[in-house]
Amino acid sequence: GIVFPYQPPRGQYRLNFHEAEHVCQEQGAILANFNQLFQAWSEGLDWCNAGWLADGTVQYPIRLPRKPCGGVHLAPGIRSYGPRHRHLHRFDAFCFSSALKGEVFYLDRLAGMTLEEAKQSCQDAGAEIARVGQLYSAWKFLGLDRCNAGWLADGSVRYPIVTPRANCGPTEPGVRSFGFPSKGRFGVFCYRER
Repeated sequence: GIVFPYQPPRGQYRLNFHEAEHVCQEQGAILANFNQLFQAWSEGLDWCNAGWLADGTVQYPIRLPRKPCGGVHLAPGIRSYGPRHRHLHRFDAFCFSSALKGEVFYLDRLAGMTLEEAKQSCQDAGAEIARVGQLYSAWKFLGLDRCNAGWLADGSVRYPIVTPRANCGPTEPGVRSFGFPSKGRFGVFCYRER
């Protein structure tokens, strides 16, 4: 499987534990456990926002120590806030998605699509609009590489890059995000069961 950080449309640190469980499920995933986060960190995950794990602890993986992420003097590793109050405290989530049972593919129109048009385009193709977990799984396990941004089911716009290149974001592979545009026209990533 693959671990991915998740932040809801309304911004950073908005989820209590139960909401974090729910948003991961909405994205076709579950809350990650520590071993899954550690594995992701060992494979290169570096994320400076703290997120819930399945055991109710709050942690974040740092490969490159820097000032806003626990300081430059701490070694790389998993930073931990320990267990937090599951109702009162609010953080992001680390979700875990296992391998896909179907395929993720990209659709576009010359003028792009609104989110509603994107959902309809996937349905017209005998599919549904992909969830964040499905896009991450397709990127990691199926090598999905697309330098075109597409809508996802949660209203975010993202694109997966396996082979970094000019005009496609940073120099590392990854799933890039444009956040949650309230309007705009993009392609769409669809998901179809096999």
